[in-house]
Amino acid sequence: MKKNIAMQKYIEANVEAGKRFYQDFHTKGKIVMLNLLKFKSKADYTDLGSIKPQQQITGKEAYKLYLDNTLPELKKAGSSVIFYGSSKNFLIGPESEKWDAVLLVEHQSVLKFMEFARGEDYLNGAGHRTAALDDSRLLPISENEKKLPNKT
Repeated sequence: MKKNIAMQKYIEANVEAGKRFYQDFHTKGKIVMLNLLKFKSKADYTDLGSIKPQQQITGKEAYKLYLDNTLPELKKAGSSVIFYGSSKNFLIGPESEKWDAVLLVEHQSVLKFMEFARGEDYLNGAGHRTAALDDSRLLPISENEKKLPNKT
């Protein structure tokens, strides 16, 4: 018998996760952030009146507004989007987790990422992300020192 357990949702990092992120990755050089994104059917701009669009929009549309604001800031920080695509079901993984989009962003270092994330121009549009997302995951990744052998 399956238990009816409400799944916890994640939109923002907490202080402890931020500390672990810094400790684990600050000496690693480049990092890639894997974003798994689930959009709200209707964007929620509660407490975000200064950036709220005049008409109701979807979470996917709100996330596009977030990206429109964020991409120039990423470029200024020396970061880049490696991949942005659609997703739904895992091939291997829980059927209960479904994601609308996957985003991979490369940052030059943890410090560059933190400078970017604290930047005023970035923060001015970050509310679109909050309005857009029903749930998310953000997984920092560093490249292994020993790379896989080349296959020929």
